[in-house]
Amino acid sequence: MLTRITIHNLALIRDLEIEFSPELNVFTGETGAGKSIIVDSLMLLIGARYDKSLLKFGEDKGFVEGVFSCEDRRPIVDMGLDDEDGMLIVTRRFFKDGRNDIRVNGRQITTSMLRELMSNYVDIYGQNEYQSLLRVTEQRKILDYFVFKQNDAPLKTQRELYNEYKKVRAEMESLGDETARAQKIDILRYQIDEIEAAAVTADEEQSLIDRRHLLMSSERIKTSLADCVNALDGDGGAVSQISDASRAVSAVSSFGDNYASLFERLRSVSIELDDIADSLKDELDSMDSGERELDAVQARLDKIRALKNKYGPFDSMQKFLASAKEELSKAENGAEIYAELDKKERELKKKLYENCVNLSQMRRDGAKSMGDRIIGELNDLGMSGSRFEAVFEPMPNEENFTNKVGAGGFDECEFYLSPNAGQPLLPLAKIISGGEMSRFMLAIKLITGDLGGIGTMIFDEIDTGISGAIGLEVAKKLCKLSRGRQVLCVTHLPQIAAMADAHLYIEKSDAGGDTVTSVTPLDRSGRIGEISRLSGSKGVSSSSTRNAEEMKDWSDEFKRGLSA
Repeated sequence: MLTRITIHNLALIRDLEIEFSPELNVFTGETGAGKSIIVDSLMLLIGARYDKSLLKFGEDKGFVEGVFSCEDRRPIVDMGLDDEDGMLIVTRRFFKDGRNDIRVNGRQITTSMLRELMSNYVDIYGQNEYQSLLRVTEQRKILDYFVFKQNDAPLKTQRELYNEYKKVRAEMESLGDETARAQKIDILRYQIDEIEAAAVTADEEQSLIDRRHLLMSSERIKTSLADCVNALDGDGGAVSQISDASRAVSAVSSFGDNYASLFERLRSVSIELDDIADSLKDELDSMDSGERELDAVQARLDKIRALKNKYGPFDSMQKFLASAKEELSKAENGAEIYAELDKKERELKKKLYENCVNLSQMRRDGAKSMGDRIIGELNDLGMSGSRFEAVFEPMPNEENFTNKVGAGGFDECEFYLSPNAGQPLLPLAKIISGGEMSRFMLAIKLITGDLGGIGTMIFDEIDTGISGAIGLEVAKKLCKLSRGRQVLCVTHLPQIAAMADAHLYIEKSDAGGDTVTSVTPLDRSGRIGEISRLSGSKGVSSSSTRNAEEMKDWSDEFKRGLSA
């Protein structure tokens, strides 16, 4: 459940912190006071998309933070988040440029991850759910939740069988017929031969690039080497001059050790210069074939790059080669493999059909049970005489069911309703009014809410099109629902406000030239005044306060009866 929410710089809210009751929390206030802002804040905490227009005007950043207490820790652990004794701290920071940062227990996650995580803990009913409930695909999701919430093994089996069936079909299609396999074999053999004949090595391309750079600089290198050889070994070059110097010192080397030492040093230099000159000449001789080698290097580079364009860099090329060999083996043995896949496909198809039939029967049986419960709830909500039915398309036979099958089976069903006695059953989208839709949605939420799991249920103006005695029934239903889980409700009905365990009043005011929204927890006196206002008699009838007190007293007695 949600224990606390903190809001900073969201729309008209500057700074706000709200603590919640574990039971029925009711928000009321004048139209335009900012009730929708509270709902927007809650929506951000469960994964709604952030729109930068939500940021308070003139500010650069803001945040919403919610603290949740969760009995079921499994979803937290499964997502790899820190399990803080079942506590979830969801922080959503948002910025002027449209960026937003989401963290759960300090770890950054994506919007889709937040949505997936919080769907285990919070269920929200808002005006947009009217439209989603009218979609046939959404209707089957509701039915499946009712039928399979306690045991989803048949659905898991269906997903596994369907995925395996798709995989086998894809393998059969990839093999193709005999003609297609023959063409595939030719292509694969050509590709394999091309890669293996090239015998490219891992670092070959870079080595060739380096060698080409050297060869392309050969003329400059040859000129430099020739100049160096001439300076050393040409007429009057360094080798000749050092040799002359060595002979001159040799003539006086017997007159002292210092002369003898100088002679030895000059002789060593002379030998070293001779060796350097010979090495330079060898280098010059070896460069005579440089042009032919440059052509060969460039041709090899062109070959490697042509292969790269087809098969990717070296690592990708090797992976492609391994895959091509595997595909070639399959294609060469295609007839045998296809026969095995065909047998497997027929076996899977039979199992898949049997499971689809089983799922369909469970749905049809469950739809009757769900329909009975919906009618029971609608009777309590002033729609006695209503009829409800989940209408299914006829089951396909085993020969032609594969064009309708999916991961959820082959069922197509739609909710039909007759809200008034004597009226025909018609699709939900064609028959239901705003007030009837509110009551129908509440009936759905009451039924699915009993199936476990969700700790917090949020209702945004569930009272659309409802008043009077029906409003009291809605209030009683919400109160009963809140005894098993936390309920947050934005309402205009005094009957719902009177049932609140925590009544939060939302108002808009001028604070130093800035319009701000605030939330005030009401004590009993404040609740009586607000119930009177919602009743429409405050300031008009002298008995309005007394009537509000009576409504509050009756509601408190009703709640005590639930606790007894």
